[in-house]
Amino acid sequence: MLLCADNGGRNGYRMRLWQVAWQQFADETGLHVTGCHVLPGTRKWNKIEHRLCAHISMNWRGRPWVSHEVMVERIGATTIREGLHVQAELDTALYPTKITVSEEALAAVQLTPHTFHGEWNDTITSA
Repeated sequence: MLLCADNGGRNGYRMRLWQVAWQQFADETGLHVTGCHVLPGTRKWNKIEHRLCAHISMNWRGRPWVSHEVMVERIGATTIREGLHVQAELDTALYPTKITVSEEALAAVQLTPHTFHGEWNDTITSA
């Protein structure tokens, strides 16, 4: 499974929980999880995301966002003749905060850095 993430690499403090969660996913599914982390500041050059966001922005131009529901409706109403159709839904789940990841849990992650920019690209295999 390939994951492309805009988070600046695996050395960030937020990545500890992601690495442990990806390891759990790899263990449950038996899949190799390859993470390619987009460099900070380069997200704007992602052609797919750039074109998608441009059409979403044009769709809500001049309309105020008065609620989350209105935002989701405006994003989900985005379509173009060439076939782009955006689907959106509001995630109302509550998620825990301030989760800490122990050094032992992090050490158990079967992470292999890639030879090309291993600080940003890696694979997690099932244990």
